[in-house]
Amino acid sequence: MTSEQTPSSRERPEPAERLYAFTVERVMTAAPEGIYRAWTERFDTWFASPGAIRMRPHVGEPYWFEVLHNGDHVPHYGRFIDLEPGRFIEQTWVTGANGTDGAETVVRVELVGTGSGTRLRLTHGGFYDAVAAQRHADSWPRILEHLDERLTDSDEQTGVPAIG
Repeated sequence: MTSEQTPSSRERPEPAERLYAFTVERVMTAAPEGIYRAWTERFDTWFASPGAIRMRPHVGEPYWFEVLHNGDHVPHYGRFIDLEPGRFIEQTWVTGANGTDGAETVVRVELVGTGSGTRLRLTHGGFYDAVAAQRHADSWPRILEHLDERLTDSDEQTGVPAIG
């Protein structure tokens, strides 16, 4: 697993004050298709609070979900920018204070099959400052580890987490 934080130069122009981004990579046990389904169709089995989600995997479709973090209900909002089943997911990602601080950031998840699993590359950019970017850079490796554990405990054919 690697993580690096650098200013981002995204295809979509961003104001200079929102160029903070980072990339995290992890080799996952599940196949790309299972990870894609877990991310787009079963998000509340491993990330969002169960039942506290409205998400349909269609480009342009807005979504909402909530997580319980340190006893607080934390809403997340966004929309899907680009989707290619089994290959990548790109979505906007917005939270409030101590999250993205209201910035409409972009999460891009790239999936490459390895024969025995998947190389996952997550890039998250568009933060207002380095502090918010670092909070997320510190969190995503643990979140991806949790996803990998959930998928490892699932039906290997579907990649759908068994719990939840």
